[in-house]
Amino acid sequence: MEIDIQTTAGKIADLGRRIDAAVNAASPAAVEKQHAKGKMTARERVLALLDEGTFAELDEFSRHRSVAFGLEKKRPYGDGVIVGVGAINGRPVCVFSQDVAIFGGALGQVYGEKIVKILDFAIKTGCPIIGINEGGGARIQEGVVSLGLYGEIFRRNTHASGVIPQISLIMGAAAGGHVYSPALTDFTIMVDKTSQMFITGPAVIKTVTGEDVTLEELGGARTHNTKSGNAHYLAADENDALEYVRELLSYLPQNNLEDAPIFDDEEVDLTITDHDRKLTTLIPDSPNQPYDMREVIRTVLDDDEFLEVQALFAQNIICGFGRIEGRSIGIVANQPMQFAGCLDIDAAEKAARFVRTCDAFNIPVLTFVDTPGFLPGVGQEHAGIIRRGAKLIYAYAEATVPLVTVITRKAYGGAYDVMGSKHLGADINLAWPTAQIAVMGAEGAVDILYKKELAEIEDPEGKAARRKELIDAYNSELANPYVASERGYVDQIIYPHETRAECIRVLRLLRTKREVLPPKKHGNIPL
Repeated sequence: MEIDIQTTAGKIADLGRRIDAAVNAASPAAVEKQHAKGKMTARERVLALLDEGTFAELDEFSRHRSVAFGLEKKRPYGDGVIVGVGAINGRPVCVFSQDVAIFGGALGQVYGEKIVKILDFAIKTGCPIIGINEGGGARIQEGVVSLGLYGEIFRRNTHASGVIPQISLIMGAAAGGHVYSPALTDFTIMVDKTSQMFITGPAVIKTVTGEDVTLEELGGARTHNTKSGNAHYLAADENDALEYVRELLSYLPQNNLEDAPIFDDEEVDLTITDHDRKLTTLIPDSPNQPYDMREVIRTVLDDDEFLEVQALFAQNIICGFGRIEGRSIGIVANQPMQFAGCLDIDAAEKAARFVRTCDAFNIPVLTFVDTPGFLPGVGQEHAGIIRRGAKLIYAYAEATVPLVTVITRKAYGGAYDVMGSKHLGADINLAWPTAQIAVMGAEGAVDILYKKELAEIEDPEGKAARRKELIDAYNSELANPYVASERGYVDQIIYPHETRAECIRVLRLLRTKREVLPPKKHGNIPL
């Protein structure tokens, strides 16, 4: 039926026709191709992410203006990216979703302008921005203007950093310029087997370097979650990825001028329970025997609920979000189950980024310490552990949110300082009676301090007995929490089962904390 656009009814019918064309811009074959790969379409992802009925699309009738290489013959509405506003758990968010079914998801001028516009709107209104990414880089036909729009997006990502939460979902292959915007955001979520990120693909690498690598090995979701650290969560499928984003946002504020949502404002009962008492027997008698620090974390948090971030990367340190008395808190903890809890380059950078994220968004940081120090090794030294480990020092020292630290066992050497010590500005430092705070472990210290004396003992049994005697003396006199407590470096030594109750008490007091750093343009973090 032909529409007469000279009439009111015709104009309304014409709008409906255009909306239908915009919603169904991708061909049925392209949609079927997505579904066959186990993936949703760009629009389906947006609707699955947001609360039902809340999505309002913006710029849906935008079309490219290029006439190069025959592009004027194909001008679909939306130009390959869906942008708009909606709600997640009743809270407003901004979103864009790249459509690989339109020009392969390649970014052109109008496509880029739409993303820039929604980023500007998110910053202006103080709304989190969620980007759903899938595309093959710049639109070649539009030339340098595509590259210019990438730069505009990157600048907005940078200006939004620390102002509004920025979350990226990689839902397919993201190549070239498509990967730098996610890299500038706070969290990146990838889907196992169907997500990839890379600057240059396997074919280019083969040509330039002669290396043979598969797409999944080069930039698959598992690679970026376990090796590069570029991703923060490995989702089993797209629904899992979207659900993780919804849960993650529940721990974050709308912007840097607000606090995260409070789920229960009533003060909890601080009576010690059998659940709390499990911590009393958690630490093994042998200092060399590991235990799972997640047991401590879950016991302290409300309902044992812990949302881990980068769980598969640098597993010697644990980072994630939980709640205490219904209020969001960031957790940083050494993991004795991996490398005995040693800090290495990856762990330091992972924790530093997480602490800075929490500080940017007014989320207190609770640190659990059990580390024998920094991981020794030529590889670590040559890879820059001095500079890169210093990032963690910087992150704690510049943080102005409430900082609470609990030392459960080892806190040796520089790692004692780095892990949220009083000297870096922690507000309250607690320790269990099992804490060992010293320059180094007893065995190493005795071998250095008594090297000459032990060398003079010829009888092996006598040497071993004397060494054990010296080690026991060192542990009794120095490797304990009491020396640090005498000097005020530890505020309280508590029973393990009191940990949750004490953390609640001190966090209540710290809700009114106010701290201002010296005025400056910005610091010079050792990048």
